[in-house]
Amino acid sequence: MLKTKAIELLGGAISTAAKEIGISYQAVEKWPDVLPDRIADRVIAAIARKRYAKQLGLTRKDAPAITKAEA
Repeated sequence: MLKTKAIELLGGAISTAAKEIGISYQAVEKWPDVLPDRIADRVIAAIARKRYAKQLGLTRKDAPAITKAEA
């Protein structure tokens, strides 16, 4: 997965991507252009938590609500 695609999928900004995954802005900024599997897996997990929070029985604290634009 490309860094740019991961950031796009997580909200379009480094700060938003960092918040979604629970890491610092600086950590996302240091990601390589092609993400290793361990980081790509975290991106995918964050997207799944956000998208399927209700079905997984997660609370809002666990996963932010998805907006209509993201649905």
